[in-house]
Amino acid sequence: MTVLVTGGAGYIGSHAVLALIEAGRQVVVLDDLSTGSRDLVPRGATLVEGDVGDEALVGKLIREQGIDAILHFAGSIVVPDSVADPLFYYLNNTVKSRSLIAAAVAGGVKHFIFSSTAAVYGEPEASPVDETTRPGPISPYGSSKLMTEMMLSDTAFAHDFRFVALRYFNVAGADPLGRTGQTSPRATHLIKVALQAVRGERTHLEIYGTDYPTPDGTCLRDYIHVSDLADAHVLALAHLERGGESQVLNCGYGQGYSVLDVVAAVKRVAGVDFRVDHAPRRAGDPANLITRSEKIRAVLGWEPRHADLDVIVGHALAWEDSFNAREKTRAVG
Repeated sequence: MTVLVTGGAGYIGSHAVLALIEAGRQVVVLDDLSTGSRDLVPRGATLVEGDVGDEALVGKLIREQGIDAILHFAGSIVVPDSVADPLFYYLNNTVKSRSLIAAAVAGGVKHFIFSSTAAVYGEPEASPVDETTRPGPISPYGSSKLMTEMMLSDTAFAHDFRFVALRYFNVAGADPLGRTGQTSPRATHLIKVALQAVRGERTHLEIYGTDYPTPDGTCLRDYIHVSDLADAHVLALAHLERGGESQVLNCGYGQGYSVLDVVAAVKRVAGVDFRVDHAPRRAGDPANLITRSEKIRAVLGWEPRHADLDVIVGHALAWEDSFNAREKTRAVG
């Protein structure tokens, strides 16, 4: 089986490519490299530079590469940016996903794994949430992802086509063997930003909002190690190949940590203190977003291997150090 991975040169996508190759899959990566890096594409995968919304290109890849399944990671993910520029998010996340789905149906691809988000839940009335919680996105980012889920559901009803939509909670960490991690020059993930403060790449870390209705006033989130998330994608594909039904599954551990908890973990693991400033809330940030994980464990047989905040931070820190060392060597060379 050959799997097409859109956005496979990015943070989460590159981890999924590693997991697929380790599972014995042939992988073709489609990425426009606008935020991804060709250096993150693992050896053994074929990289095609192009736009996921290009139906002709995707159709050609399906025919020529014998694509049997698609894992769709390509898209934009920054909540405040989606509030500021919603039309871009609806284009990049929704319209282009529609084109990709259309190409899949036209090419006879029957299995589709979608990178969705917990942002579809918005500001839930109760936490933890599960898959029966009614979606209510409060940002164009969340809405753009929910619209794609709806398109997948309707397509599965109308065609010989099944999907799994994985709703990610806060993804963090890096490959334990140091093969890939986050490289985006414009970091938005909390642990990544905090590690930049650890290494002096930032003068300080800003905490957006300290007056939320949570125990310490900062947002609560469910952090999931990126390699555990990658494993979930491989299991989701195997589920569909076994004839499993289409599914929407939450991806998280069911453990909430506040922003201050994460900052403390980074300082503890790195052994470095850094300045922390308080800033106003950001638009589109819910106070409390934690999942229940019973369904994904039951349906996919998923068992996390790295469900510990200090482990997540430690792997992210090791990646930062190795990546920065390689960049310095490259600059000198």
